[in-house]
Amino acid sequence: MPAPDATAVQRDVTAFIVDNFLFGNTAEAPAPATSFMETALIDSTGVLELVAFIEEKYGFKVADDELIPENLDSVANLAGFVVKKAG
Repeated sequence: MPAPDATAVQRDVTAFIVDNFLFGNTAEAPAPATSFMETALIDSTGVLELVAFIEEKYGFKVADDELIPENLDSVANLAGFVVKKAG
């Protein structure tokens, strides 16, 4: 499986967020740099759901020490993390 590109990952993550946390409301979709913690868009349980989605979709495990805001606090951070981890 080729490494995903950041744009595709952002699209996939945003779609997951819209479907699972915003009940399909695309108007509320977060901008790539929007912090999940600052906006309270996703709580700690939601982060775990997002991690499970990423692990399943991209075929790798997220280690406990990788569960940090620098990797997971926005769509852009997540995309960068996935590209680095999957590449």
